[in-house]
Amino acid sequence: MKITDIKTYVVENELGQRDHNKPAATYVGGKYFLFLELHTDEGIIGLGEKVTGSSFNDTDWKQFSSQISLLHETAEAFVIGENPFDIERIWEKMYANRHDYRHPSLHFGSILAGIEMACWDIVGKATNQPIYNLLGGKYWEKLRAYAYMPNPSSPEEAGEICEKLIEEGNSACKIDPFGEVLYSSRESGDNGFSTLAKNPRVRDIPLEQITYAEKIFENIRKTVGNKIEVGIGTHGQLTTYSAIRVAKALEPYQPFWFEEPVSPENIDEMARVARSTSIPIASGERLVTKYEFSELLRKQAAQIIQIDVGQAGGILEAKKVAGMAESYYAVIAPHMYCGPIASAAAIQVDVCSPNFLIQEMNQGPLHKKIFKEPLKLDKGYVIPPTGPGLGVELDYDVVKNRIVDK
Repeated sequence: MKITDIKTYVVENELGQRDHNKPAATYVGGKYFLFLELHTDEGIIGLGEKVTGSSFNDTDWKQFSSQISLLHETAEAFVIGENPFDIERIWEKMYANRHDYRHPSLHFGSILAGIEMACWDIVGKATNQPIYNLLGGKYWEKLRAYAYMPNPSSPEEAGEICEKLIEEGNSACKIDPFGEVLYSSRESGDNGFSTLAKNPRVRDIPLEQITYAEKIFENIRKTVGNKIEVGIGTHGQLTTYSAIRVAKALEPYQPFWFEEPVSPENIDEMARVARSTSIPIASGERLVTKYEFSELLRKQAAQIIQIDVGQAGGILEAKKVAGMAESYYAVIAPHMYCGPIASAAAIQVDVCSPNFLIQEMNQGPLHKKIFKEPLKLDKGYVIPPTGPGLGVELDYDVVKNRIVDK
């Protein structure tokens, strides 16, 4: 079998509600999904996705036309003419053949991942097996899931929201108590919360904000006790000393984790935060390849590894990272803020990984109808698909009406 062609198409997402009991609409997983197909001389087509995320939510899809070109250029240089079963060799050629570009960013990590997951989809279809069966077999019958909790308008409302989440079958959620969404919902005053929240750089967290976050967690515990895990879902926007200060304040409430307490570029500083607190540190959504994750683990900067399968290099790379994490007694909680194909790829890794902890699960309305058989989320758990390859099949009657470029 040989790969004969690559085709790409951009699909415009539908507005949805990430915070399901709030009126504000957003593009869950990004405004545009960049899908790809790898075609073979035996007629089998593999699906992949180059993750675009939320960076282009306020722009036209042409803003990432260079990414589309890079997909085609990479496939033409290293993939077309290859046997799709030779995934290790194809990946290594894409990654390393251009010596000057061997250290990839998230931009190229997602190119690697999109093509690699399409190869795996072909292999699974050719063998009539789900990918997880080809990577060790099913370890989990269902996958514990979580998403961001709707942002409360007050600390008191946080407890009420968690009550509703528990009633719906959820056992975990997370919140960024220092993010723009939370503080832009409050009246702007002399405290300057709104101004600070819109600054994308690392920053000091004033005591007033720390105290407000503490009240959120206090009210959650008063309302629901220990019936739900609540992660601190920050986005690397804290200085090291602020992260340590925040951790000390929130430690008594047993957060599920402290996610990216500092920006991920400096792993030594994240390790410094980890040494200062009993709250588990979670990180990895902005790291690529096994090499960066090996540093995260070796320096004991995180014990909850949030690899993004669609950005860090693909399915096999994620499985290797999971294996490395297992040797450090660390767990994986893959990041998932992407389109539906990359979501399906993450689920394949979860099912066959013994040290899987929990899966982020963000779905908008298009995620739920773009496949002939949608990914199933039932009472806080993902039910893994059983079909061959990625286990999903696009409904082209839905897709064709949302394509903006092909």
